[in-house]
Amino acid sequence: MKGYASYFSNKLLWFLVTLVAAFLLNFFLPRLMPGDPVAAIVARMAQGMTNTSGVQAIYEQYTKLFGTNLPLHEQFFLYVRNVLRGDFGYSFSQYPRTVADVIGASIWWTIALQLPAIIVGWVIGNTLGVFAAYRRGGFDKVLMPTSIFVSNLPAFGMAVILLVIFAVNLRWFPTSGGYGFDMIPNLSWEFIWSVIVHYQLPFWSIVLITIGGQAIGMRSMAIYELNADYVKYSRFMGIKDRQIVGYVFRNAMLPQITGLALAVGTMVGGALVAEIIFSYPGLGSTILTAVLGGDYPLISATTLIVTIMVLIANFTIEIIYGFLDPRIKAAQSD
Repeated sequence: MKGYASYFSNKLLWFLVTLVAAFLLNFFLPRLMPGDPVAAIVARMAQGMTNTSGVQAIYEQYTKLFGTNLPLHEQFFLYVRNVLRGDFGYSFSQYPRTVADVIGASIWWTIALQLPAIIVGWVIGNTLGVFAAYRRGGFDKVLMPTSIFVSNLPAFGMAVILLVIFAVNLRWFPTSGGYGFDMIPNLSWEFIWSVIVHYQLPFWSIVLITIGGQAIGMRSMAIYELNADYVKYSRFMGIKDRQIVGYVFRNAMLPQITGLALAVGTMVGGALVAEIIFSYPGLGSTILTAVLGGDYPLISATTLIVTIMVLIANFTIEIIYGFLDPRIKAAQSD
C-alpha cells in the first residue's frame, strides 16, 4: 500500500501542475488574438448614434463590465476567482447571455451525440479487432484494409461522404441542424422523431471513424498477446482456447481502455468538425462562433472544459491501471 500511495501522489502532483498550466494557457492564448471584441459590441449597440462622446461612454462602460480595462495580471486573478465560483462572465459575441448559459444550452447536444458514438464505435471496433486477430484468414484480409482506409479518413471527410450520399443524393436524412428549423423544442413525438432523424448522420460519421482506429489497434495488440509465451504455455498445458482468448482479450484491452478514456476526454474537441459540417447545435459549433467573434470568455471556458476532461480522463485511467495492471503492481511492491 505504501508503494501505491507514492504512485498515487506522483500522479496527483502531475495532475495539479498540468491543471495550473492549463489555466494559464486557457486565459492568455485567446487574449493574444487580434481585434477588440468590446469595440464590436459597442458598434452594434451604438448604431445610428452620431455623438462620439456617447459612443466613448458606452465603450468605457462595457470595458469596465467585461474587465478589459484592467491590467492583464489583474484580469487573470479575477478570472481564476470567478471560475472557482463557477462564473465565466458574459459572452462577448452573444451578449447579454452569460457564458454558462451559452455552454449549458449546447453541451448536452454534444454529450448526447459524442458519448454514445464513441462507446458504440469502441465496442464494435475492438470486437472486430479480436475476431480479425483470432480467426485471421478472409475476415482479416477484408477488415484490415477497410479499417486502415476508414481510420485514415479525416473526420470531415467521412461527414462529407455521408452527407453527399445519404442527404444530398438519396435524401434519406436532412442535411443540417439538430431538428427541423420550423419546430420549437418540446416533448412531442414529432419533435423527438425530428431529433432522431437529424442525429443519424453526425452519429454514424463519428462511429465509423472510431471503429476503424479501434479495430486496427485491438488487432495488433491481440496478435502480440496471442504470440506471447504465456499463451504457448497455456496451450501446452491443455487450457481451452476460450479461456486463453479471455486472458488475451484482457491484456490487449489495457491500451484500448486508455484510448477510450482519451476519446471521452476529448469528445468536445472532436465534436467541432462533425457539428460544423452538419450545423449541429452542440458545443463544437459554439467554439467556432466564439473564435470567429473573438469571444475571450467563451473560448476560455470551452477550452478549459476540454482540458479538464482530458486531464480527469488521463488521471482516472492511470489510477485504474495501478490496480489492474500486474506489472504496475509488481513495480510498486519493489
